[in-house]
Amino acid sequence: MTTTTTNVHDYLSSLTPEQHSVIVPIRSLILSHLPSGFVETINWGMLSYEVPLSMYPNTYNKKPLSYIGLAVQKRYYSLYLMPAYMDQNVYQTLMDAFEKAGKKLSMGKSCIRFKKVDDLPLELIGSIIASHTVSSFISAYETARKA
Repeated sequence: MTTTTTNVHDYLSSLTPEQHSVIVPIRSLILSHLPSGFVETINWGMLSYEVPLSMYPNTYNKKPLSYIGLAVQKRYYSLYLMPAYMDQNVYQTLMDAFEKAGKKLSMGKSCIRFKKVDDLPLELIGSIIASHTVSSFISAYETARKA
């Protein structure tokens, strides 16, 4: 379920109480670990944490470079973690953390699908979010694009 809102406040205001109870704590986790330079916007129909085009305009699609995404879907929520998509070690660490915690991992290339906050290993996700500066993420993106 994508949104037609264009700003974060309107997006949050459009959530049902149930959606709000999941999105707001995950958003707070993201914001508390998000390195400086990344910006919070609405893009791709969801909350998006990205490198602004003013900092890095050389993306393959001429859109801001996405770092983290958070969305309400029809039957679940999605947390997009580009560091897990771009780095096999981060992906494996994430898989291991879910297994160790006895949590079920439903994941696409960068998208973790979940139904409640407790479904996620929050400490590890916070560490993944904090793991890149804008510069190191751009470097990782450029390396991944070459591969």
